[in-house]
Amino acid sequence: MDEEFRSLADRLADEAEAAGESAQCRGLLATEDEEELARVLVERERPLWAREIAAFRLGCGGDRRAFEALVLLLNHRDPERCVSAAHALVRLGDPRTPRAAAALATNALRTAYALHPVRLLTALRAPESVPALMSTLERLLAPGDPHWRVALACVEGLGQLGDGRARPLLEAAVAHPRLGGAARDALGRLGAS
Repeated sequence: MDEEFRSLADRLADEAEAAGESAQCRGLLATEDEEELARVLVERERPLWAREIAAFRLGCGGDRRAFEALVLLLNHRDPERCVSAAHALVRLGDPRTPRAAAALATNALRTAYALHPVRLLTALRAPESVPALMSTLERLLAPGDPHWRVALACVEGLGQLGDGRARPLLEAAVAHPRLGGAARDALGRLGAS
């Protein structure tokens, strides 16, 4: 049981207990039956905690039936659900993941929830990663934009990805009061790559 699974199990056990469903939760956490987990994703009236367990376990096991549920969880308002979904999506290795993460990261209406898709794009190092991070960062450099944490993740990600196309945007980010230090670090990484 890896650390991310332990964290998910502890968090969702609390949710299930509050709903009086601890036994069902323990069962989903322990089962080795992938078909049982897959049924949870499609059965009606299943609680979110059950769907999250099923999607996480299937995704980490490489079962692509978890993909859609994990993408929905990646865009959830609860950051802990997003972290678990991103972890499972990396393990899943589905070729649709970079495109889905890029769509979430660049959606201007969902910017408040874009932090984990941005971080996932950095981890994936896919062809979609740099263009999506650049597009998102460009929009967030506007004066007074409140989503500086997402912008910071874009800056850090672009530095890690080391793509020279990002240089003009990173240079523009140096003047931003909350992004300047990270932008200078990222530019330094571009120079070293």
